[in-house]
Amino acid sequence: MKKLLTGIALLFTSAAAWSQSVYQSYSYDFYQKLNTDVYSTKTRFHSALKPYFADDSLLRSRYDSIMNYGSGMAKGSSFYKLFNGHQIEVNGTNSTFYTDLLPDFNIGRDFNHKKSTYLTSLGLQFGGSVGKKFTYYAAGYLNGGKPLDYIATYINQTGIVPGQAYARVWDADPAGYNWSYITAVASYTPNKYINITAGRDKTFIGDGYRSLVLSDYATPYPFLKLTANLGNVKYMAMWGYFADPASTSDQFVDRKKWGVFHYLDWNVSNRLSFGFFDSVIWGDTDDNGHKRGFDLSYINPVIFLRPVEASNGSPDNALIGITGKYKLTDGITAYGQFSLDEFEAKNFFSNSGSFRNKYGFQFGLRGANLFGIPRLNYLAETNNVKPFTYSERSSILSYSANSEPLAHPWGANFREFLGLLNYSYKRFDFSGELDYGHYGLDTDNKNYGKDIFLSYRDPATPFGNYIGQGLTTNMVYLQGKVAYLLNPRYNLRLELGGIFRNEKNSAFTDRSAVITFGLRSSFRAIYSDLASYKTH
Repeated sequence: MKKLLTGIALLFTSAAAWSQSVYQSYSYDFYQKLNTDVYSTKTRFHSALKPYFADDSLLRSRYDSIMNYGSGMAKGSSFYKLFNGHQIEVNGTNSTFYTDLLPDFNIGRDFNHKKSTYLTSLGLQFGGSVGKKFTYYAAGYLNGGKPLDYIATYINQTGIVPGQAYARVWDADPAGYNWSYITAVASYTPNKYINITAGRDKTFIGDGYRSLVLSDYATPYPFLKLTANLGNVKYMAMWGYFADPASTSDQFVDRKKWGVFHYLDWNVSNRLSFGFFDSVIWGDTDDNGHKRGFDLSYINPVIFLRPVEASNGSPDNALIGITGKYKLTDGITAYGQFSLDEFEAKNFFSNSGSFRNKYGFQFGLRGANLFGIPRLNYLAETNNVKPFTYSERSSILSYSANSEPLAHPWGANFREFLGLLNYSYKRFDFSGELDYGHYGLDTDNKNYGKDIFLSYRDPATPFGNYIGQGLTTNMVYLQGKVAYLLNPRYNLRLELGGIFRNEKNSAFTDRSAVITFGLRSSFRAIYSDLASYKTH
């Protein structure tokens, strides 16, 4: 351990020259196209920490083949810019720059509710590099639309458009909303061992579709991230600044909070990998309004140092986790996660269902070229999170950002089984998702452990807790999409999609059957496979 920490310290003082790092925003639909190389038994790629840097030597060939598909036409021609290039692109002797307008328009019809839905979004992205060590990227969108009924219910309860931003009632359509969405990052790579990234974006940790430690679901947040690469070991230390809005705050006022996150990914061999995660969340002010601000003691980047201190009486919220994967073959990888929020040994091993034993676990299989068919990629996964996990004694300490979970979007008190299929043929992309959820909503003004913003110290019952307690609910979600890729550089595509969602319990049945069509663009991940946040 001492040698490992010494090695990490040396990384920060090394000054060897290295090439620039290309930051590729994370979305499952795009990243699964890299499965063949990422999960090959011939490589030791650190797959769990996302976003990737696309110029990684193990990814570069595959990434370039996706981005440059069909680029045989003359590079300066109008057809090249329309179907393969950036709208404006400048390549100097020591710098690069590009920019694109990002149209994102979508219309739909919910046949069950006999309502039309739509999205009107116009974005602008730009990025580039200065020298070989510094890159930057920024994107902003102005959005307006009328969402599906279950999404509108979520927005009305949280005040947030899922994973994007604060929602405002839209003057142009009182039944709709408008919002903005902004991400920006600056990345500096002083040498081949270290990268420093700062900005406003998301981070995902894990090899699955969901993450139980840190996901890309919550709205973008300001962060500073240090990433060190020691070959078989990759280490991340990240500091973030989050909002705790009045819509989910137990103080009913807008507040701020901080978080520190550490993750160490260890490739034991070409096939086997383990990851170790920890985080701490603390309020910018306490419940009495006393200013605390950023705690300088959390600058220390040593993993697991702070959770040990938290177990000795620290008032902050600590979460630890373990990730792992094993490549069974080039086409099959088994993976999993375990997240531990709180542990009470005497009740944990007695299986008494104590509200203080808060944890979640994930198992899954994923791979490429299913049945020997090139580019037919798949994933099968189950996620299970005990009641009250991710919640704390006050909302500001919950494992959340801007009224949304930092881990799984369903919060806690749920069991999920899902399957995904993706296939690409020339410029066509096909995708399908089947998701089954079993969970318990809070009801009768009692806390059954679903809502992570409620204090876990006031449970409906201290013992005998189980997944699905409360208002027991079952959900089936089906989604299929067919897209024709117009320009791979900014994911401009024509997209036809369908959603069937049926959520049922003893209090209500919520069913949607939707067909959508649109001109879409950008790589941002937008999730619609959501469980209800509260009863309605």
